[in-house]
Amino acid sequence: MRLGCDPEVFLKKKNKLISSIGRIGGNKQFPFQVPDLPPGFTLQEDNVSLEFGIPPASTKEEFRESIFKIMKAGKQLTHLSYSPHSSAEFPPDQLEDPRSEIFGCEPDFNAWTRDVNPPIERFKPTLRSAGGHVHVETNLHKENVIRAMDLYLGVPAMLMDVEGDKRRLLYGKAGAFRPKPYGVEYRTLSNFWIFNPKHIDWIWDETERALDEVAEHGDDIISNLYSKEIVNCINNNDYHLATQLCERFDLHVA
Repeated sequence: MRLGCDPEVFLKKKNKLISSIGRIGGNKQFPFQVPDLPPGFTLQEDNVSLEFGIPPASTKEEFRESIFKIMKAGKQLTHLSYSPHSSAEFPPDQLEDPRSEIFGCEPDFNAWTRDVNPPIERFKPTLRSAGGHVHVETNLHKENVIRAMDLYLGVPAMLMDVEGDKRRLLYGKAGAFRPKPYGVEYRTLSNFWIFNPKHIDWIWDETERALDEVAEHGDDIISNLYSKEIVNCINNNDYHLATQLCERFDLHVA
């Protein structure tokens, strides 16, 4: 197994949120390669957030250290600090650039329905959210992997991510993913996990458990017996159901 990620963070100066636009220059098509780090350590402006990229990691330790390296580089290059929040309302003066209105340049998909997810419905013009997407290198069935990740990561994350309900107003529904040539990009989680080494290790461990589940059982147990519960738990912010599923499947809450 190899893992990568492209999490987003909000920049701030003291207590004010600051747009990333014009700070780095990198974008989706041409991310900024950090000069003093190996290829694959990149930064880019994504709407008003700063997005990180790391090379695929082959060990949990490498995964953790790569995230620390790119986050350190982001602070050094922007001369700003990071907000710990995964959703926030930005000051209007930080949303004046038209690029702050660009959302979701590529569609993503729902692994449970196999449909394209609809465009987000914005109800607050100043609200922005930050994702913590996980890239998984695997030859296993893509939808099955995402469904298993919903169980092993998406459900327990309900009890770990204190702001997840706010982000799910915009992004992060159950089964959200993009297929990739090397495997999948799991898009349900917010960025809550990148700030804590224990949570970063949890991402690695539970992704490994999800892949083992699919390799051994396919998606029989997950999609045939408990699909509605898993989807309802995540999409409806059902913390009571999350607790029940964690107990039933011995899911780990870091």
